[in-house]
Amino acid sequence: MAGSAGGSAGIPADSPADSKVWTEYNAAQATRGVRPLCRAAMAFAGPGNGRRAIDLGCGAGKETLALLDAGWRVLAVDSLPDTRERLLGIVPAALAGQLEIELSPFERLPPLPEAGLILASYSLPFIHPENFARVWRVLLAALAPSGVLAVNLFGERDSWAVIPDWNFHTEAQAKAMFQGLEILEFGVYDADGQSFRGPKHWHIFDVIARKP
Repeated sequence: MAGSAGGSAGIPADSPADSKVWTEYNAAQATRGVRPLCRAAMAFAGPGNGRRAIDLGCGAGKETLALLDAGWRVLAVDSLPDTRERLLGIVPAALAGQLEIELSPFERLPPLPEAGLILASYSLPFIHPENFARVWRVLLAALAPSGVLAVNLFGERDSWAVIPDWNFHTEAQAKAMFQGLEILEFGVYDADGQSFRGPKHWHIFDVIARKP
């Protein structure tokens, strides 16, 4: 988990410098495997069988491709201009018809269609705190009955918690966000490690929950 952070959905469209950082980050992800959070969420959700999944902050597309391979129809959401080109470059032609792509910063995220699985892998923490509550409501509204929601959140002891434009939570705050859902897994990672930006202390909550 450590060293894996970084999503691009929270980047405002008018931030070319940040966009360049995330483009470079996505390129560096080309050789990594599918994140454990995604694999665990798919195990809890069961076979895709043509159901819709949403990959919020799809980044390099690793998880989008894994969902497609597992039989999901995927709505991939990201803000970077090259998202469509990047995804269509890795998705086999036979699966391309199951893929929808939404280019949108989280700050301007439109209402989402109902989905049986929603994945936000290392993307939600990069939303400005002023916009986080609205985005969270959009996610919960899109989650279908019995649907699975899988997210990474940053804790208050993370070394990036000094960055005012990103959001961080205590463990109690993170758990309270899932009121009304059944928490299937709540993992805590609190240790020094590496990131794309260099050494740092990670404080991360990996959460998988199901809607009744």
